[in-house]
Amino acid sequence: MSVTGNQRQIFLRLAAELRPHWHRDAAFAQRLHTLIARQRAFGSRDRRLYRELLYTTVRYAPWIEPRLDRDPVEAAATVAWLAADLPATRAYRLAHLADRPPCPASVAGKAALLHEAPDILLPAWLKEECPQAWSELELDALHRRAPLWLRIQSGDHAAIAAEFAASGWTWRTSSVHPEAWEVLAEADVTQSQVFKQGLFEIQDLGSQLILATVDIPAGERWLDACAGAGGKTLQLARLVGPGGKVDAHDIRPAALTELATRAGRAGLRNISVRQAEPDGLYDGVLVDAPCSGSGTWRRAPHLKWTTTPEQIARHATAQLDLLGQFSARVRPGGRLIYATCSLARSENTKVMEAFLAQQPEFTPVAPMAGFGYVSDGVGLAILPAAHDTDGFYVATLRRS
Repeated sequence: MSVTGNQRQIFLRLAAELRPHWHRDAAFAQRLHTLIARQRAFGSRDRRLYRELLYTTVRYAPWIEPRLDRDPVEAAATVAWLAADLPATRAYRLAHLADRPPCPASVAGKAALLHEAPDILLPAWLKEECPQAWSELELDALHRRAPLWLRIQSGDHAAIAAEFAASGWTWRTSSVHPEAWEVLAEADVTQSQVFKQGLFEIQDLGSQLILATVDIPAGERWLDACAGAGGKTLQLARLVGPGGKVDAHDIRPAALTELATRAGRAGLRNISVRQAEPDGLYDGVLVDAPCSGSGTWRRAPHLKWTTTPEQIARHATAQLDLLGQFSARVRPGGRLIYATCSLARSENTKVMEAFLAQQPEFTPVAPMAGFGYVSDGVGLAILPAAHDTDGFYVATLRRS
């Protein structure tokens, strides 16, 4: 059997093993990672190849699944055609594409050549929750491979640039946020010395823009109420500076352990990590609330198929509860930032409307910078197409 034929068989075997799970397992990403890690014969290039092929399959599942049932060889060729052109996938793709036209960049172009419907690539419930996602620009953005964005944590851009150049890695600076770099090469940047020295963190540009919409003076005291592993905690700590303080709270010990490691690597000594519920008042509170994660579908395409309207409703209830709980920690005149990585109005605009109805002492604050996004009257929906980001929502309120 040829190398390509063997690779195709391996891909089809892995896809068959994963197929029962990508419609119902919210932990699908870990399942895929474990499955690939179990393939002892795989080298690093093999792992990158099959990971890309499998994520492409899940991203375009409504187009691929009927082909898997009808003609697995044709299904494998279609996945190769749709997959990103990367060093790890290039030879496999070329072996399958001899008799096919180039793959168009747009979803509409792909759909036309495959005689498929573009709109079945998103769940029907999203039409009410985020009608913008059905525009051609947003539909294309949601089906592009997510880029690798970095947040530069120090002013030493030259040291980072020098090591990246020596490694043969290319990058570009964001046109809207100079502290954000997009890495344009396949690179494990976590192995670089400048990463180990804490000069940058991996953080999506959209995530970085959340705090860039708010004027956060140096010297303030902030609470990151749902800190997780601390991407925004570290960004907050840089903004308030050595004279300020960030208390990072989360109920998950493992997340706080990772946060402490990241803060130590970055040399940030103005972060206090705490699992116990905070008390006292703060100049500002960030509630980066747990959510459906629909803004991360480019990285986690299985969430398109595992998320339900009922889950979104439960998230919205919990988000409103979190805002009620942690808004009490905002001093008079202080600010409350609400953020999600969701596209759903029920988790964003509607939560803000409900909170403002319950808490009239809070009023919306116009963003310091809007980056071209349109306000819903309270906050901004950070949609993927404008700046090649994940999807987010951010609203800032001031307590009277």
